[in-house]
Amino acid sequence: MKTQRCFLSFVILILIVSCQVTETIHINPDGSGTIETVNLRDEQSYMQLMGSDYAAEEKFIDTTYVFIEYITKYAADFVKLPVNEKEIFNKYKDVKVHIKKSSFDKEFRTTISLNFDKIENVPDLYKTENYADNLKHNYALAAEEHYYAVSYTFIGNTFKRKIIITDQEELTKQQKKIQEIQSQLAGFKLVQTYALCYHFSQKIKSVSNSRAILSDDKKSLRIEFALADCYQNPEITALEVILD
Repeated sequence: MKTQRCFLSFVILILIVSCQVTETIHINPDGSGTIETVNLRDEQSYMQLMGSDYAAEEKFIDTTYVFIEYITKYAADFVKLPVNEKEIFNKYKDVKVHIKKSSFDKEFRTTISLNFDKIENVPDLYKTENYADNLKHNYALAAEEHYYAVSYTFIGNTFKRKIIITDQEELTKQQKKIQEIQSQLAGFKLVQTYALCYHFSQKIKSVSNSRAILSDDKKSLRIEFALADCYQNPEITALEVILD
């Protein structure tokens, strides 16, 4: 058991401290638009953590799927699900996932994207792969074990990115784990960023986070956070943008 716990801690460490996450949203004048999340492994950080094992890594995956393909492929299990679970899965049916893991190209990237009519209809994309895995293995909704949920609204001239803590106990556990990991890695120079990049059709009047950097035309913004800080306190990524 001790060995298993150590292995799991190492996996969590790698996931948290060697990634760059970018969430990009484009909203059109009619409220429709696109959203994309990209999880990119930072190779310099990963190389520091893996040492000599880095060069020995051999992996190649390049695959794309749309979530409805999982619903269709595992229809026999899907039809047996409770109505509320079917509704959750159906929110993801048009979500597209592209996964590339190439040791040769030194590119490890997962891109999740969706075209939307209204931003309110966008599901929590960060749970997409969990839900796909649940369908594949006929698991219960394991993604609901996540300790926070992301949602969006755009009403009038006000855009909001909302964060709701869904499991305070799990949040506390994760905070302790991440604090331990950060203390272990104090001597490393690691890149671990979480960026929000939002583009609107109107000029931005105000942003709730003073760290936001606006584009020259004031129709776009970018905010960067330390990735570990976002895991410890997801609510820091909540945002309100008021447009002219």
